[in-house]
Amino acid sequence: MNNNKAKTKPRGKVTKDMVLGEVVLLYPKSAEIMLEYGLHCVGCSANAFDTIKDAMKIHGISKQDTDEMIDRINKIIK
Repeated sequence: MNNNKAKTKPRGKVTKDMVLGEVVLLYPKSAEIMLEYGLHCVGCSANAFDTIKDAMKIHGISKQDTDEMIDRINKIIK
């Protein structure tokens, strides 16, 4: 029996309630989009516990921009 399981990325949808660092780990290309919206905490230690929604709020990014960013990320992970 082979105990080496292939690691695959979960197929799903990114939401603003997901932890920022987890999203970047699962979908590295999402970091580029986040940076475009001024979300520079993709490389910060806070990304291990802040949700995308919390980080966007902390940085004063609007709900409209947050929703737009999430939509763009979901388009690239398909």
